[in-house]
Amino acid sequence: MEKISVIGIGKLGIAFALNAAQRGFDVVGVDVNKKYVDDLNNKIIETYEPDVEELLKGFGSKNFKATTELLPAINHSNNIFVVVATPTDPVYGYDHSQVEGIVEKLISFGKQPSTKHLIICCTVLPGYTDSVYNRLGDYGWEVSYNPEFIAQGQIVNDQLYPDMILIGESNEFVGDWLQKFYGKFCGWKSRGVDSKPAFNRMSRISAEITKISLNCFLTTKIAYANMVGDICTLAGAETDKVLKAIGDDERIGNKYLKYGFGYGGPCFPRDNRTLHKYAETLGYDAKISKASDESNNQHLDFQVQQFVNSIVGIKSKQLDLENFLMLDSITYKPGTVIIEESQQLLYAVKLAKLGYKITIREHPEVIRQVKELYGDLFIYEIKGDK
Repeated sequence: MEKISVIGIGKLGIAFALNAAQRGFDVVGVDVNKKYVDDLNNKIIETYEPDVEELLKGFGSKNFKATTELLPAINHSNNIFVVVATPTDPVYGYDHSQVEGIVEKLISFGKQPSTKHLIICCTVLPGYTDSVYNRLGDYGWEVSYNPEFIAQGQIVNDQLYPDMILIGESNEFVGDWLQKFYGKFCGWKSRGVDSKPAFNRMSRISAEITKISLNCFLTTKIAYANMVGDICTLAGAETDKVLKAIGDDERIGNKYLKYGFGYGGPCFPRDNRTLHKYAETLGYDAKISKASDESNNQHLDFQVQQFVNSIVGIKSKQLDLENFLMLDSITYKPGTVIIEESQQLLYAVKLAKLGYKITIREHPEVIRQVKELYGDLFIYEIKGDK
């Protein structure tokens, strides 16, 4: 049984580790939280992410174990995936501190007796993995970049059935190994899907630029669709039919070409801004990336104004009704509990600050987060237990 180790078994990492275990790999996962590790080993965690609990309790999980210690994971396999968080940093784009902590520990372990492969899967600033290799190369480590393209609320499925696999390879050997690994990992037909992802192999920095550039194309496409939709709304045109017709052109496609709330969440906004910031370090002004952000904000203001316009003529006493407007989904996308840069939540905030009474009907975890940020700005109702 082929062995891998996964450093960082949070929301993305645990899905990746359990998917690999289900595919027959012998997997050791590392996390700093002892209670969480114990819960994983006892197969009793609860998560909002679909399919993860089922995988943990399934037959394949016998191939997975968790630990709080890094060294046993390093000794377990020559192929180490790093799936720790790289939170948003307002200055540099991404906070690499968790990856840095791992790099420092690897150096402290000294030179490896045989070559090890560190495969970084987190979103990082272009050039970062080269800097990691420059520090680890003398200690017997090759460093590659292999980011994921997943959406919250469907992580397990997106990992198993990706459109493409991106490999920023340290050398041809590890590139070949990763391609074989994903050949086993992806594309099972148990759900009626025959997934044959495209493989794109390149240098580390090329892959880093690809990762954020791909997400930035999606932000541009979303912003474009909403811009067209706003124009259609003002003109009295059929928004959905216009966008479908545009998307039916094979050069464009219908994915992400829908009218609705703007893009948000933990990835799209920051990747869009980071590409612009990175381009500036090269002396280039990435105007499209900047314009997508501006258009996204403009669309939110348009939505708010459309609501205000829609209630013109309603008697003022009716504005005192507690349920004047109820929103039953204010996360950045349905099916998650993430409110980071949620356009739906910002829409509610803007209306509430204009004096409208807004009721948020959401899951308990979402309400907890919103209350921490906005207190009694809204009226709250519990939607369900999970």
